[in-house]
Amino acid sequence: MSKELKEKLFKKKQCGWELLETEEQKEAVFDISQQYMDFINTSKTEREFMTNAKKEAIKQGFKPIEEADPEKDNKLFLSYDNVCGALVYIKHHEFEKGFNLVAGHVDAPRLDLKQNPLYQDSGLGLFKTHYYGGIKKYQWVTIPLALHGVVINKKEEAINVVIGEDENDPVFTILDLLPHLGRSQMDKKASTVIGAEDLNLVIGSIPFQFKNESDSIKLNMMNILNEKYGIVEEDFVCANLQVVPAGKARHVGLDRSLVGAAGQDDRSCSYLGMKALFDLVNKNEELISENLMMMFVDKEEIGSVGNSGTNSNLIQRIYNDVLNFYGVNDFKILAKSLRNSKGLSSDVNAGVNPSWKGVHDLKNASPIGYGIGCLTYTGARGKSGTSQSHPEFTRKIVNALKKDNVAHTFVNLGAVDVGGGGTIAKFMAYWGMQVIDCGVPVLAMHSPFEITSKVDLYMTYLAYKAFFKYL
Repeated sequence: MSKELKEKLFKKKQCGWELLETEEQKEAVFDISQQYMDFINTSKTEREFMTNAKKEAIKQGFKPIEEADPEKDNKLFLSYDNVCGALVYIKHHEFEKGFNLVAGHVDAPRLDLKQNPLYQDSGLGLFKTHYYGGIKKYQWVTIPLALHGVVINKKEEAINVVIGEDENDPVFTILDLLPHLGRSQMDKKASTVIGAEDLNLVIGSIPFQFKNESDSIKLNMMNILNEKYGIVEEDFVCANLQVVPAGKARHVGLDRSLVGAAGQDDRSCSYLGMKALFDLVNKNEELISENLMMMFVDKEEIGSVGNSGTNSNLIQRIYNDVLNFYGVNDFKILAKSLRNSKGLSSDVNAGVNPSWKGVHDLKNASPIGYGIGCLTYTGARGKSGTSQSHPEFTRKIVNALKKDNVAHTFVNLGAVDVGGGGTIAKFMAYWGMQVIDCGVPVLAMHSPFEITSKVDLYMTYLAYKAFFKYL
């Protein structure tokens, strides 16, 4: 009797692998993860992500809004400053009803080159860097690194730079101190073992024309860049050049069940939301009843600041541009459209690390392999800086997930007062919409080699499809 009562009353936490009932589902887990890995291999910056998203959108029948016809087209792609934007599917023109909105960020922790980065010292050519986002600085030394980004030359032409990804490319690195001379270094706190001004990228060592003269190594490095890209030192000021881990995403584990790559926070969720929208629109359009939007935003890792982050009027701008495109110029309708939207902040959450379980309340944590992690709130300490979803909206999310048999857990970022963090949920909620956080659990988050489970990626894809269909 008690067993039956437990079955009736207790919540079950189901392993995602156990929910794969058919061979087709099992194959889909690995197919989708491979597609994801292929995409992020060439999407290591915000610009690269948006460029690839645009290419994929066009393949899927979406049109850039500037090329579309409001009388004929209902599948749009919008881009802003090449670093953020949205995919939009229009089911009807009752825009005051809002959108089913999934929003993820496409920036990730990294190192940026400073405005005047190039110098030489002790026989080496080096670049000065400035870290972006919350990193553990010691993780970025003695690993192969690549340089990605864009330079705007004096003709105002964009020059794309990628060095370190092709097998014939050189890579770069940041040096650490040898243990034989590292006694005082090893006595430091982890946060200061590698200082911010020690994150200097080694880029070469040969002096120009093999003559050891003043600044000859710097000159040779600049000459190589000039010959390949046509840039001069002044152009660094007009550039966005990012240092990222070199190499492709890798299958991890004897069973190849995990994905290892940098930037999975949050390009995993952004990619899966995009794929969910594409597949639903092009394969099961009859299941859609509302207007849909997949939004890609920038600067989340540093507070969602700037005109490409959600702590601006970016969300309103995107909505306004879509409504204006279809001839709606009424501010009241715009305000209602924002307020009546249903939002998913599609950001990753912290998976349970078996070596560091103590940072979690394990009753409210995301084990790897148990599906998408949903958070009714994030923040820190006494829920500071959070947007907490209302129970009525949370119930709709739960019902949608159950309807499609999606493995999911409801979790917190970690144990109370251990730390914390925020997402874009509060900036989405600013416009009045209902919002909840739902995303992929990640191990070693913000490291140069983050880990995700392939079944969690698959369940997140299914979750976003369910949200688009049922909310």
